[in-house]
Amino acid sequence: MLDKLKNKISTDLSGFIFGKLRTKRLKFYSFICSISSYLILYLKNVTLGKNCKFYGIPIFNRSYNSKITIGDNCTFRSDKTSNLIGLNRKCIISTFGENSKIKIGKNSGFSGTVIGAANSITIGNNVLSGANVLITDFDWHPIDPKTRHTNIGVKNAPIVIADNVWLGINSVILKGVTIGENSVIGANSVVVKDIPANVIAAGNPCKIIKKLE
Repeated sequence: MLDKLKNKISTDLSGFIFGKLRTKRLKFYSFICSISSYLILYLKNVTLGKNCKFYGIPIFNRSYNSKITIGDNCTFRSDKTSNLIGLNRKCIISTFGENSKIKIGKNSGFSGTVIGAANSITIGNNVLSGANVLITDFDWHPIDPKTRHTNIGVKNAPIVIADNVWLGINSVILKGVTIGENSVIGANSVVVKDIPANVIAAGNPCKIIKKLE
């Protein structure tokens, strides 16, 4: 074990030192951000499980009489340096209107992810949400140009993302969609229809391109 460590140091001293420094910095930074986030979410009456980690302070907005529930061991990356694939924003998790709800299972990870629910968004266990993913169960603005600058007639429908789903970088999940367990959504995809379990799907609109064994 000691010989392997010496070999690493001798072959790339700079990489070894700066790699260790980054790991130590992120660990300390996560500790500080996690304490702050737990306090903020407690005050906002967001239900947060045990051992969740935060890199940077996310934005949580819980509307009156709505619910946001997060399971154990989830990770939220809102700091640009915490995920080197490249984040362009903080995690933003919001409910809009009474009785709307967001439920996130255990062991799931989010990097610069935006989740907006006017109805219901349910995310299972062990879900990976790549950088800059958007998940929203409503249209935000109506299609009718006469009312487009209002929220009159905005449609919504629940979203369900099952266990072990991987959402690729920059993908968008829109209202009324269910994604089955173990499925992978490719980078930059726009999901407007249900995706079954155990497939790889990609594109705009997102379509099945391969079945997983």
